[in-house]
Amino acid sequence: MHGLRGKTVLLTGASRGIGAATVHALGEAGASVVAHYGSYREGAEAAVAAIAESDRILLQADLSQPGSARALWREAVAWRGRIDVTVVNAATMPTTPFEGEDAEWDEGWRQALQVNVLEPVSLVREAVRHYLEHGGGTLISLSSWAAQRGSAISHLGAYAASKAALASLTQTVARNYAAQGILAHVVAPGIVRTRLSEASAAARGGIEAVNAALAMGEMVPPEEVAELIAYLATGTCRHLTGATLDVNGASNVR
Repeated sequence: MHGLRGKTVLLTGASRGIGAATVHALGEAGASVVAHYGSYREGAEAAVAAIAESDRILLQADLSQPGSARALWREAVAWRGRIDVTVVNAATMPTTPFEGEDAEWDEGWRQALQVNVLEPVSLVREAVRHYLEHGGGTLISLSSWAAQRGSAISHLGAYAASKAALASLTQTVARNYAAQGILAHVVAPGIVRTRLSEASAAARGGIEAVNAALAMGEMVPPEEVAELIAYLATGTCRHLTGATLDVNGASNVR
């Protein structure tokens, strides 16, 4: 229950879904948590409520703004002087329909690249440099099964591509810095029961239709993804570094 006691974890996107569930799991495991949020502070406050005030801090950063990730990192490190685990979770899911207007296409791709790629990879870079100075650390990036097989929804191509980019960078970190004690993992969920998934289900016939197409007949509970992230954060299985862990209830078996 306390495998993360003494470790400080920075997690982006703590307000909802997987992020909120992960904050709870990290707290249960004894971690000190830096919980990032974009605009929904109330959600982040609810997520950290069970963690002692001395072991939590909320930090706001708008990842749609260039340079926001670096500023977030500096604030996070200033809290305790060190970050042991970085969980890159925050993301957006803009629509980029092939049949839509040019302006919608361009803006959707801009959002996906800025929020899901450019700011997260800056955060990854800061984490790697920090870990090299402090004898190692752990990086966990949230990707998606859409990054591996493409999205089943044509207007979510930018989202799928952005998640593939983050996964590839995380694998690059794993391959190049394993000897320096840096562990890097990709968690690739299928359809998780979150606000975004429930909204996108409308394009596929509704939640019941989506569940009917899944091997287990249900979306992945966010708590299960959170428990996996908390385990990876412990660094217990070092030789799992570089792995992509699929969490989709056997709906996509590679």
